[in-house]
Amino acid sequence: MDLFVIIALLVIVSAFYSYINVRFIKLPGTIGIVTIAIVISVITIIVDSLNPSIARYLTILAKNINFSRTVLNIMLGFLLFSGSFSLNTKRLKKEMRPVFMLSTIGVILSTVIFGGLFYGVTILFHIHIPLVYCFLFGALISPTDPVAVGAIIKNSRLPVNLETIISGESLFNDGIGLVLFVTILEFTESGGDNLDFAKTALLFVREVFGGIILGVVFGFIAFRLMKTITDFQTIVLVSLALVMSISVVATFLHFSIPLAVVSAGLFAGNQTINIDSTEHSHQALEKFWQLIDEMLNTILFVMIGLQMTNLPYLNNYWLIGGVSIVVILIARWLSIMIPLAFFKKIVSNNIKNINILTWAGLRGGISIALALSLPYSPYRHIILAGAYFIVIFSVVVQGLTLNKVIDASIPKEEEK
Repeated sequence: MDLFVIIALLVIVSAFYSYINVRFIKLPGTIGIVTIAIVISVITIIVDSLNPSIARYLTILAKNINFSRTVLNIMLGFLLFSGSFSLNTKRLKKEMRPVFMLSTIGVILSTVIFGGLFYGVTILFHIHIPLVYCFLFGALISPTDPVAVGAIIKNSRLPVNLETIISGESLFNDGIGLVLFVTILEFTESGGDNLDFAKTALLFVREVFGGIILGVVFGFIAFRLMKTITDFQTIVLVSLALVMSISVVATFLHFSIPLAVVSAGLFAGNQTINIDSTEHSHQALEKFWQLIDEMLNTILFVMIGLQMTNLPYLNNYWLIGGVSIVVILIARWLSIMIPLAFFKKIVSNNIKNINILTWAGLRGGISIALALSLPYSPYRHIILAGAYFIVIFSVVVQGLTLNKVIDASIPKEEEK
């Protein structure tokens, strides 16, 4: 299928789903889009099994989209930049210690806990999957998704400090999550015999610190360029060029694209590009990137729903999905509680804040993209099925009930 036709069909389907949601269903944007996409994909699967010609075009569209490459190499940079550009850096600095703990130690703990628990449960239900593949599953599903988090918490009643922590964590934890994923994947492919730990450590340092330095340098250059002009069209082009150039250079140098883009967004967004007090270029640029964020979000979640038509059938499909959801919630809760035990202000006098942070830790397109990027193995479909169930549950169920969890945990006067 021609590239332009694929893009055109994606935009048309996204516009149709969005209109149906706004006009009739009236669920919060992202949740409504995902729900419609899932329902239509399930109907497509049923119709395709009865009469393939009727559902032909939607099925062909799903099969012609390289979801992993589209999300990780194209869309992710723009979505992360838009999220980090508008993030309140003063609040982030205040909550930097818990954000750092959760985006590093928390992700590692979640990976280990999830892998161990999932392995134990699969043994219990006589589903054979090696422990290393359980850890691989944990590495791709443990990082919270900045796109899903950003879309859901916009309409939530999260207290300001918790909103900053969950937003900051979701922006930064992809770097460590991707390195963990690549390392464990290399271990599975080599059989554990040729894994070089020194090389792995060097990879981590290069990916993380190289990405941060690249983002700050390019962010500074773009900021200085935008600061010297008032023509809004040129300012927008410079910001777009910033994201694209970072993606190209980071890919070439094997740096972390997510960390580079987030660093650039935080640096460029932290300082105003307005030349004087009467000029509003910075505010207009924020609105532009918010629009980009909302449109790409819609297309991304439509793509998630469409990819369900490619999901292979498994005999224990529902069992794997249900087990995965329970295990990731337990792993998430424990991986928050252990690091944040050192921050009594956040934990306060009870466990309620940890419950909120657990429920607000959503998974999204990045986890599915990583699952789809896995090379073929007897366990790929199990991981993919589990990832789909977790993502759908987190966006739809956790997204719809987040405010209820907040209301049950925090008195009204403490909310933002």
